[in-house]
Amino acid sequence: MSARYSLLFWDLDGTLTDPKEGITKSIHYALDRLGIAAPDLDALTSFIGPPLAASFQEFYGLDAGATAHAIASYRERFESQGLFENKVYPEIPPLLEELGRLGVRMAVATSKPLPSAERILDHFDLRRHFYAVYAADTQGRVSLKRDVLGLGVAGLSAGERSHAAMIGDHPVDLEAAHHHGLAAVGVLYGYGDPGRLRRASPRFLAQSVEELRGHLLP
Repeated sequence: MSARYSLLFWDLDGTLTDPKEGITKSIHYALDRLGIAAPDLDALTSFIGPPLAASFQEFYGLDAGATAHAIASYRERFESQGLFENKVYPEIPPLLEELGRLGVRMAVATSKPLPSAERILDHFDLRRHFYAVYAADTQGRVSLKRDVLGLGVAGLSAGERSHAAMIGDHPVDLEAAHHHGLAAVGVLYGYGDPGRLRRASPRFLAQSVEELRGHLLP
């Protein structure tokens, strides 16, 4: 059996792990610190995936100062507790093992700050599957998925890009893949809007990790 792609970039939240509890509780905490009445946790899943600053501004109309305060409050709880209120999708570790045995090179490309992403991957023993972790910096210079993925594809030839894919659960993952000339593979078991994912022109959409496996390992 041979793999369909020789290089894979994986999104983290909603693709490798289910981060709902930790992220939504930390968003709720941040909103409470700002004196904003927060909805129930299910209504906060829109924050999973995109950069935090963009989501706070889009959903709550926060200005730059309030956004910075919200992010600081979010990180206060998330870094101490929310990081580990997280679950690896059960079928992901064996899929990563199988891809690795076939010689597929893999990296993570996430909008999370790098220290958080690395702590999560280390905690769940996933880091060993990836040759690199590309993530947002803590100064806000790199935050958009397009820019994060750009770090990973820098230096790749056109031929290498033609055999590479970005896998994610959010339209920004697929848009970043298109921007950099990679195959865009979407997953519907995460937290991205299904309609927006379909409109983002994926090469393939997987309803489950098992269906994703069938696409990566035909």
